[in-house]
This record gives sequence, structure tokens and C-alpha cells, in this order.
Amino acid sequence: MDAIISGTDLAGDLAGPRPPVVLDVRYTLGGPPGRPEYDAGHIPGAAYVDLDAELAAPPGPGGRHPLPDPDVFGAAMRRAGVTAGRPVVVYDAGQGWSAARCWWLLRYTGHPDVRVLDGGLAAWPGELSRTAPPEGAGDFTPEPGALPVLTAADAAVLARGGVLFDARAGERYRGETEPIDPVAGHIPGAVSAPTAENLGADGRFLPAADLAARFRTLGAAPGTEVGVYCGSGVSAAQEVLALAIAGIPAALYPGSWSEWVADPARPVATGAEPG
Repeated sequence: MDAIISGTDLAGDLAGPRPPVVLDVRYTLGGPPGRPEYDAGHIPGAAYVDLDAELAAPPGPGGRHPLPDPDVFGAAMRRAGVTAGRPVVVYDAGQGWSAARCWWLLRYTGHPDVRVLDGGLAAWPGELSRTAPPEGAGDFTPEPGALPVLTAADAAVLARGGVLFDARAGERYRGETEPIDPVAGHIPGAVSAPTAENLGADGRFLPAADLAARFRTLGAAPGTEVGVYCGSGVSAAQEVLALAIAGIPAALYPGSWSEWVADPARPVATGAEPG
């Protein structure tokens, strides 16, 4: 099953006999919230999903965006009309971070058919609507565990014995700046692989062959175990999505850097090398 869909194909599917449920997950770290953008114009029929409230638990020792309680997530998906037997398409403003978070959560909790709109809302070829659909009557019940996840201990081991990608911007990996978390640097042994490099100039994902070549160059050889982290587990989902497009399975470290540095006993590396 493809992990992404073009705007043209989405328009065709929505006009077909088995239209997907469409979720709008526009989000900006630190605000403003995405709901006003949704109200100003969204793909017709799309339901809004709040990342902070519905795709993450409250911040704490587990990081800035811990995985949500399955009951909270399931209730949100059912309100949005998600059912186990109907395809789902998720979109955001274009970077793919928040859409991939929802894609990953749905796949992780057992939904069999979820795709991300490649290029985000800008790729949609049709008109926009300002009318929110009525609350859905979905039947999706999350069953976590369908995709691999990493704990902090797992991430430390993988950084030594496999490939652990750091999906943040290079300057944060190197420890030159840290605008959000209290400590700068990266998990020792992790490899810098910024999410921006998964996209082309048009905001769409690079072709699968190009992504596969990129990740091979960074160490993801066939048979190598791969994991990804970022600042709080959101942008890393975009990297897991890019790896999926490339045909490379990867585990997500949901707590990511924000959880890693919550324990001062965990080591920190700086500089351009994995360390």
C-alpha cells in the first residue's frame, strides 16, 4: 500500500464509490493553533484534528509530545469519522510533520489503509470549504503495537548497533543551537538526517529511488535495523514516512530528544560526527 497520495488522485478517490475519510492536521509548533486555518478553508468534508490535544499526551518526563492515551486518540478518530474499513487521507500545511504523526499513529494502532497528501493542502486541486462536516460516527478502536517503537534504552543500543537517524535540523544535531529543549546536541552514535532533505523544491517527497539512495548513503543498508528520533517525536514521523516510501522499515522513538535530555545521566554528543 502506498503511504502517500497526490492531490489529483485524492480528488478522484473522493468522487469515487469508496471515498476516504480526510483529516486536516495543520499545526505549528508553539502556535498559532491550526483550527483558525481550518475554519478559513479546508478540503471539503475534511475533519480537523488537534495535534496537541488528540495526537499527543500532555508534556512530561516522556517528552514534549508523548504518545496519546489510546482511548483519547480513538475517541478523536471516531469523532472524525474514521472506521476500520474505510481509507484515510491525512494532510497538513505541506511540511508533512503533523500529517505524518497522524499517519503513524493510525498505522501504529492498527488501521490498514492510511496515506498522507503529498505536498499538503497546496497540492489539493479543488475548491476549499469553510463548512465543518457533522461529527462522525466512526468505529475505529486503536490497538497499539502494529509498528515498532523505541524506548530511550532501545535508541542508545540502536545508535551503536544499527542506524539511528536524527531528523532535526543540522545545527540542532551539532549542538550549535537549541531553541526548544534545555540541552543541545544529539544522542551519541546517531546520524544527522534532516527531514527537509526528504522533500523537493515543490514541497513533495522525493521519488522513492532518490529517498532510498539518500538513506543508503547515510547508512541504512539492506538488513540494517533503522530508527528515527527528532525533538519530540513529531517530525521524526515524517522521516519514518519517507523511509516507508523508500521501502525501508523504521522504528520511531516517540520520546525523542525531549525525553532523552530529561534524564541528566544520559550522554550527549555535539559536533558533526555521530560521536
